[in-house]
Amino acid sequence: MNKHPEPIGPSEEQQITLRGPAELADALPYLMGFHPNDSVVMVALHGGRGRVGGRLRLGIPQSAQEWPAIAEQLAECLIKGSERRGERPDAIVLFLCQDPVDGETGNRTMERLRPFAQRLRTACGALDVPVLEALCISGNRFWSYVCPDARCCPAEGNPLAVPGTSVMAAAATYAGIQVRGSLREMEARLAPLTRTSGDAQLRALDSAGSAMVPLLFDPERRKEVGAATLKLARRIMDRLGQAPPATPSLADINDDRLITDEEAASVILGLQDRETRDKAAEWMEGADADAALRLWRALARRCVGPYEEHAAAPLTLAGWVSWSTGDEPAARVALGLALRADPHYTFAQLLHEACNQGLDPETLRRCLRGERGTRTARHTRRAERVAGARSARVRPASSPRGPGASGTARVARVRPVGRARTRSASTRPSPGAAGRRRTLRPGTRGRRGIGTGR
Repeated sequence: MNKHPEPIGPSEEQQITLRGPAELADALPYLMGFHPNDSVVMVALHGGRGRVGGRLRLGIPQSAQEWPAIAEQLAECLIKGSERRGERPDAIVLFLCQDPVDGETGNRTMERLRPFAQRLRTACGALDVPVLEALCISGNRFWSYVCPDARCCPAEGNPLAVPGTSVMAAAATYAGIQVRGSLREMEARLAPLTRTSGDAQLRALDSAGSAMVPLLFDPERRKEVGAATLKLARRIMDRLGQAPPATPSLADINDDRLITDEEAASVILGLQDRETRDKAAEWMEGADADAALRLWRALARRCVGPYEEHAAAPLTLAGWVSWSTGDEPAARVALGLALRADPHYTFAQLLHEACNQGLDPETLRRCLRGERGTRTARHTRRAERVAGARSARVRPASSPRGPGASGTARVARVRPVGRARTRSASTRPSPGAAGRRRTLRPGTRGRRGIGTGR
């Protein structure tokens, strides 16, 4: 279960009227951007005409003992979150989406989830916001927990509309809104490789870990590892960018073939360093964004076996690039999986909260551009100082040889104006210099001691 709810801010107002449970059920994938499998979805309504506002999604808890507490948390999250954005909901529409399991029928699934629906309705009512409609969607059929009229809501449920045939589908197509498939399919693109294909990757991760872990806790060597990681990542991105376009599933297969197990292991472990990961986050727009997103997805799939927690870094980067490029549904899926891999991963927590609050990613983009600009300026100044030091050494033109002339010309050293003459001294460090060197204090470590920061 994903325990991090995913509220979605109000979208631009659409002049589409939804009448009754059937049209509400058909509109759900367009409201979310995907088909929310195994999810509870709550939608805030505003005003007398029921304008759609914030939306919230959470994986349905497997244990019924969690339902009371989760229901209260979800109701408070949606209502209080809407208030923080400036508008308290006037009503809520509730969806419970779960396919039948273990041979049960859709009707049985609906009845099993009925107590959860009632808990959610009670929790919203306790905050003085009524639930206008509560639907269960299971096995391509839907049921209403609110409507008592068997003529429109029979006990056997109603079939869902054929995809693409409703008014909502037509309006969404006209507006350019796409449904990316099911939540399960979106998560599968980021899931670890199967055991058969992941064995070689696991060996590569073990081998790279033995070589890289000691280096990550040495200040100078860690910088070298970070630079090498970013250089390798850039080289892979260039390789991916040259690959011909393909459908998503085929593109993922092609991307996996273009990245060796050793390359993936090196970049995955290198990204466990916070500074390296933050620099990689600068590939968030323009021509870099698409290739970077493909790389982060591929690396998330390579975090197999005991290294699944390491997926938090590439998953968070995938979520960040998706959010930065305007794909909020994909961003929430990736960030939710990052927090599932490591619930305490700070970068994912911050991005998840910012995305859910409807903040503009341009604020973070500006910050990352500033960091990159500062680093570039610092590198330029350093290069200029080196060039200036070299040009300060001037060799005069050779003088004609004559009586008393030296056989070799002496090199004239030009000292910068205002610098005091220093006496000659040995360039060797003093005996106590080594003891005065600043030692590295490692940051937050992962459970396997590889991470140097979150």
